[in-house]
Amino acid sequence: MDEQALLGLNPNADSDFRQRALAYFEQLKISPDAWQVCAEALAQRTYSDDHVKFFCFQVLEHQVKYKYSELTTVQQQLIRETLISWLQAQMLNPQPEKTFIRNKAAQVFALLFVTEYLTKWPKFFFDILSVVDLNPRGVDLYLRILMAIDSELVDRDVVHTSEEARRNTLIKDTMREQCIPNLVESWYQILQNYQFTNSEVTCQCLEVVGAYVSWIDLSLIANDRFINMLLGHMSIEVLREEACDCLFEVVNKGMDPVDKMKLVESLCQVLQSAGFFSIDQEEDVDFLARFSKLVNGMGQSLIVSWSKLIKNGDIKNAQEALQAIETKVALMLQLLIHEDDDISSNIIGFCYDYLHILKQLTVLSDQQKANVEAIMLAVMKKLTYDEEYNFENEGEDEAMFVEYRKQLKLLLDRLAQVSPELLLASVRRVFSSTLQNWQTTRFMEVEVAIRLLYMLAEALPVSHGAHFSGDVSKASALQDMMRTLVTSGVSSYQHTSVTLEFFETVVRYEKFFTVEPQHIPCVLMAFLDHRGLRHSSAKVRSRTAYLFSRFVKSLNKQMNPFIEDILNRIQDLLELSPPENGHQSLLSSDDQLFIYETAGVLIVNSEYPAERKQALMRNLLTPLMEKFKILLEKLMLAQDEERQASLADCLNHAVGFASRTSKAFSNKQTVKQCGCSEVYLDCLQTFLPALSCPLQKDILRSGVRTFLHRMIICLEEEVLPFIPSASEHMLKDCEAKDLQEFIPLINQITAKFKMFMPLLHAIFEVLLRPAEENDQSAALEKQMLRRSYFAFLQTVTGSGMSEVIANQGAENVERVLVTVIQGAVEYPDPIAQKTCFIILSKLVELWGGKDGPVGFADFVYKHIVPACFLAPLKQTFDLADAQTVLALSECAVTLKTIHLKREFCQALQQPDAKVFKNYLKVFFQRAKP
Repeated sequence: MDEQALLGLNPNADSDFRQRALAYFEQLKISPDAWQVCAEALAQRTYSDDHVKFFCFQVLEHQVKYKYSELTTVQQQLIRETLISWLQAQMLNPQPEKTFIRNKAAQVFALLFVTEYLTKWPKFFFDILSVVDLNPRGVDLYLRILMAIDSELVDRDVVHTSEEARRNTLIKDTMREQCIPNLVESWYQILQNYQFTNSEVTCQCLEVVGAYVSWIDLSLIANDRFINMLLGHMSIEVLREEACDCLFEVVNKGMDPVDKMKLVESLCQVLQSAGFFSIDQEEDVDFLARFSKLVNGMGQSLIVSWSKLIKNGDIKNAQEALQAIETKVALMLQLLIHEDDDISSNIIGFCYDYLHILKQLTVLSDQQKANVEAIMLAVMKKLTYDEEYNFENEGEDEAMFVEYRKQLKLLLDRLAQVSPELLLASVRRVFSSTLQNWQTTRFMEVEVAIRLLYMLAEALPVSHGAHFSGDVSKASALQDMMRTLVTSGVSSYQHTSVTLEFFETVVRYEKFFTVEPQHIPCVLMAFLDHRGLRHSSAKVRSRTAYLFSRFVKSLNKQMNPFIEDILNRIQDLLELSPPENGHQSLLSSDDQLFIYETAGVLIVNSEYPAERKQALMRNLLTPLMEKFKILLEKLMLAQDEERQASLADCLNHAVGFASRTSKAFSNKQTVKQCGCSEVYLDCLQTFLPALSCPLQKDILRSGVRTFLHRMIICLEEEVLPFIPSASEHMLKDCEAKDLQEFIPLINQITAKFKMFMPLLHAIFEVLLRPAEENDQSAALEKQMLRRSYFAFLQTVTGSGMSEVIANQGAENVERVLVTVIQGAVEYPDPIAQKTCFIILSKLVELWGGKDGPVGFADFVYKHIVPACFLAPLKQTFDLADAQTVLALSECAVTLKTIHLKREFCQALQQPDAKVFKNYLKVFFQRAKP
């Protein structure tokens, strides 16, 4: 072997050596006999370096996985012998191999097993067991091999072909018939031998049992000797977590509902008598988390049995199953309320399914009602943040709690389905008592009280948020709680979680303010002062900006008395912060977008006359325009690239803010009614010069392009005078990528104003521009531009705008059509080719009759028909590729459309040969250039 290349396998080797090692690995994979060198090195223990051993196994793995069928019988035998020799050597090694080598060896054994077990190596397990016997090192490898085999056969995360899936099923069936009882016996012997002396091997064996139990005969495991041993392991500290998981897999195995019920009940009796149900006496939270998962499995198994028995009409056994479920509820509640969230989280499935049963029962017993209430109280308690939660710097623990809260929310929703009145009464009780004394209550209790009110909106759903009409008792309870929320002063609580929950809840129940509008001013003040948009926390300010926007939009009819006051109070929040002033804005530019949108909504939806609206909109947008002009001048003079970028950002924000105010308008009519057309046209005139700025083109063009999109919607033909110069600037010195981003705007302009050719000329120019031969990035950008261009033409032809093309003059029409033919034939891009054939068949359908544009009939025969044959005959037209097959199918549609439309085909079908001869003469006279 290349010793120099092997040096690169060391993780600390420099990059040159590592590259050489990788190249050597690729070389060995290709070589027909290099694997034999690796096999020999493993069998004879030539190398002591762990990374070289691992490397040798990798080469063997590749051989077995991809090239095994190419080997001779003798070579295949050599691989088997190599692995067995290596395994035998492990029995004598003074030190065991590193874990990563043992795992890789197990993978190679497993690959060889699935390849050979059914044909050449039916005694695979016998051979392995005869080598390892009860040697702890051998047992370790045997168990690793078993886990690797299970992974190959059963692991759902591994994607198998249908052939592999069939093979795996056959292997499992054969194993069940031939060797599973022997394997189970070997596991029992391993557990019995090592349970007190080698916890690592015992835990590995328990993991194997848990993995295999899902697809072997359960009676081999679910019997007295095995279960008693597993229950014994539950009392051994180093084994009990793995024993718990193993029992969980046993319980989870699909089986007859009555048998399952008996199995679970017998397990529970033993566990209870052994004291495992006394949760409060157990301090090991890791074990309790596993135990909670086991109880969850037992509970859900009983519920599945109950459902099957009910479905089968076996009422007697169903009643027994329900009784068995009920006896587990007390334990379930203990685990649900446990202070450790992992323990609580693991039992939620059982809890959820139990509530689903109660929902199906017509009458609940007193005990069941008490259970529902207990679950409700547990959920309310567990929703509460703990002291350690870091609100300012949320990490992994915090993310896990957020996920856990989502699970609890599902439980709360299910509780609402079982007993909505009880849930409403419980939340009201907790909410009222907490908010009565909020000043002296800990933040987490105040937050959860408001959170529960917030969650009721989804737990007790109504259409269109109409919580305050319909059911009188529910509406009255919610109204009381909302009134308490907005009048209690809790919005002043000095904790971000409470503040945010207050604003979230106010916005969720915005319909309350149509019923009691007298509370709007105090809530508006909360939004606008130090509690909301001016809060000391950036996180609160940011979220409040969005919520304020939603609040104003949903209550726009109630906002009229407060509009000018709000606009005055948010004036400083609307300021564009240029990079040089060094002043840290209260809001980020993204947050300011919401404030500008809110300002626009307030002005547009106000009851003011048009002149007043126009004046207010001008007051809003003029500072932006003035700042824009100054900043653009500064950008033109800026030398430093970093400064250029920050100025361009600021200019882009100004355009974005102006654009966002226009979201208040639904169409041109509303802009005219408000008298705001003029101010937006002024904005256009102010922003367009940025397009000719040679610096920071990407960001400036992007902003102005978005603004133009909005103005075409809002101002329609009033924008027309600006389109030619805007297009000229945008298309000047354009790269393929810029043009691709411009195409959606071209689409919009074409649809609205039927302007077409000036925009296309720029595309033609870029596509014809020669690119450097090896510039892959430029080639890809051109390909994407070409696709976007053809997609644009497809939109034009497919959405009733084909006359836009037809009206461009014969020369221009031909130029456009030729580009489509080129796309269909000359470029090896099946996605673009498919689009081109769609365009061609659509044009034939639209223009193929007698009323089509002059010369189109000739174009069909000179260009479209040949294209349908030339494209599939190209070497690059790969019929094994799925996208190319789609292109071919569109090509076929094009030919079929021509056949249906063209007079040539109709003439060909004439029964009188003389008529066709005369037609053919005229046809060729016309077709010749």
